[in-house]
Amino acid sequence: MKKQLTLAANDFERYRKPTRREKFLAEMNRVVPWAELAALIEPYYPKTTSAGGRPPVGLERMLRIHCLQLWFDLSDPAVEETLYDSVAMRSFVGIDLGREPVPDETTVMRFRHLLEEHQLGAKIFEEVGRILQARGLRLSKGTIVDATIIAAPSSTKNSEGERDPEMHQTKKGNQWYFGMKMHVGVDSQSKVIHSVTVTPANTADCKVLGQLLHGEETRVYGDQAYKSQGEVIAPRRPGRRTLLTASASGSTSSTRRSRRRTAPSRKSVRAWSTPSA
Repeated sequence: MKKQLTLAANDFERYRKPTRREKFLAEMNRVVPWAELAALIEPYYPKTTSAGGRPPVGLERMLRIHCLQLWFDLSDPAVEETLYDSVAMRSFVGIDLGREPVPDETTVMRFRHLLEEHQLGAKIFEEVGRILQARGLRLSKGTIVDATIIAAPSSTKNSEGERDPEMHQTKKGNQWYFGMKMHVGVDSQSKVIHSVTVTPANTADCKVLGQLLHGEETRVYGDQAYKSQGEVIAPRRPGRRTLLTASASGSTSSTRRSRRRTAPSRKSVRAWSTPSA
C-alpha cells in the first residue's frame, strides 16, 4: 500500500537525529582549508572561454566530491549515485537537486585525472600540513607507522593490453592482491598524518620506514613488520634513545618493569631500542 508522504518526510523532520556521517562531514566542512586547497588547483582547472560551451563545475565543489571518494571509498559511478541518494553528502558538496543535477561520473573521473596528471595530491597534502602547523599544530615525539594495500584490477583487458607496470602482486595471509601499498606516519598524540608514501604492493613495510619519520621522534610505534629496524631509526635522532614498540593487541610498553609483568607470548608487547650514543 502506497502512503502519501507527510511534511515530516520532506522538510520538517521533528524526530530526526544527526548521523555519524553528518557529524563527520560537518567537522570536515569546518576544519579543511577549502579556499587554500582550491587555490592550488585553480591554475590547472578548465576556464570558461569566449567560444562558449558548457561552463565547468565549480572547483571547490569538485574538490569536495573528490574528498568524499577518498573518505568513503567510492568509485566515480558510486559517488554520483551516492550523492543522489544522500542528503547529507549533497548538503556538504552544496548541490540542490531542485536547481541542478549531480556532476556525472565522467566529470568526476576527469577531475581525478587532472589531479593525477599535475601531481596535485602531494601538493595538497603539503599545504594541509603547512596550514595546520601555522594554526598551532605541533608534532609530538612519537610516530605510529603502518601500511595498507590498495587493490586494483589485475586484468589486461585494456587499451595497452598489459598490467600497470607500477603495480605488483603480493600475498597477505592466504589471499593474493594486485596493486599498490600506502605507507603512513601518524603523530601518536594528535593522530594527524604527517608522512605518506606509495609503493608497489610487494614492497616490505620496513623498507620505507625512514621516509615516514619527521626526525624528532623519541618513540616509534609499529607492528611486527617493522621489527629490528633500530638501525633505521637511530640516525634520525642521534644521541637519543629511540624505541620501536610493536603490539598485535594494541597495547604498548617501553619499560623493563612492565615487560616483566607480562609473560611473553605471540601477542605480547615487544620493544626494540637502539644503542645510546
